[in-house]
Amino acid sequence: MSRHYAAAILLAAFALAGTGGSAAAQDADKGKQLYAKNCLHCHGRNMVTPGTVAYDLRQFPEDDKPRFETSVTKGKKNMPPWGDKLSKEQIDDLWAYIMTRGK
Repeated sequence: MSRHYAAAILLAAFALAGTGGSAAAQDADKGKQLYAKNCLHCHGRNMVTPGTVAYDLRQFPEDDKPRFETSVTKGKKNMPPWGDKLSKEQIDDLWAYIMTRGK
């Protein structure tokens, strides 16, 4: 492999890595807006529950996105299902925001 080719691959990898970080931040920003519109009433501002029985989303396990998706899509206990109101992309954006722990 030539040095120029290897350098081009490294530059492309760095560019993609940089894009991923900003894309994740944009997803979290979109998720924050969705959260404010749909979730804040029960789960509280910045995910600090206002004394309700709602789950503290700041404690949601980082490695359990499938459980989050199922809970949002199908509902759980007192939480209604949102599967017919939110797209997969919107649920992914909410997950990105949840992973910020409200910060």
